[in-house]
Amino acid sequence: MSHRVILVVLDGLNHAVGQHAMGHLHALCEAGRGHYHSLDCELPAMSRPLYECLLTGDRPVDSGVVHNQVVRRSTGQSLFDLAAAQGRTTAAAAYHWVSELYLAAPFDRTRHRFHEDPETAIHAGLFYWQDHYPDDHLFSDAEALRRRNHPDFLLVHSMNIDDTGHRHGGDSPQYRNAARHADIALADYLPRWLAEGYQVIVTADHGMNADRSHSGTLEEERRVPLWTFGEAFARRPVERLEQTRLCGTLATLLGLAHAKPAQPELLTEHEAPA
Repeated sequence: MSHRVILVVLDGLNHAVGQHAMGHLHALCEAGRGHYHSLDCELPAMSRPLYECLLTGDRPVDSGVVHNQVVRRSTGQSLFDLAAAQGRTTAAAAYHWVSELYLAAPFDRTRHRFHEDPETAIHAGLFYWQDHYPDDHLFSDAEALRRRNHPDFLLVHSMNIDDTGHRHGGDSPQYRNAARHADIALADYLPRWLAEGYQVIVTADHGMNADRSHSGTLEEERRVPLWTFGEAFARRPVERLEQTRLCGTLATLLGLAHAKPAQPELLTEHEAPA
């Protein structure tokens, strides 16, 4: 069975804050409409390498995107590539590094901010370049893309939590409140997406430490949250979740033929491949 899928990446949100600050997401879980998990991100715990990991399933040491200054097109097979090649529609409201990985590098804000091209892996995109671009604007951008293009796969990627962590640290009221603000903003859209039949994963690329940075092995840098919403997801704990397997799991949900590693335990028995 194939589904439409939304992947929400809350950049820089660590597990500890995700576990207590996201009231709406946890309310849905308490109501039996979702489930909360956590996992360790791949290393280095940095943004661009982990965008590539989430969207291709490749570890940074294998993709070659080993730090944020690697500015080039991805050489891997992304979820956008798989979906577009098999007749599914794609869209992204995301930071401009996603455009550089899967459309064109370097990013030119005058040419690449708004994107519509059915011949590319991302059919419709709206990209921003300021880390403080408001999360509520970003979620509105994503909803506009969804209504206009009805994508089978939509990436929604926000930066305010990460930006606040770099300015104030991961153990600060500002960082925790940035997470709360993202949760409140998502509350305007997530019930609508679920009502329209989307399967939704909300996760983070990496966490944040008290030094206002991330890239290493501290738990607050590496441990990240993952929420699953929609009837295709199992409502049970899953041990040993791997970030490299999320791409394959989403490809399975989309009904795509693929050879990527997946995490079938996240899915109901009906959805998981035999």
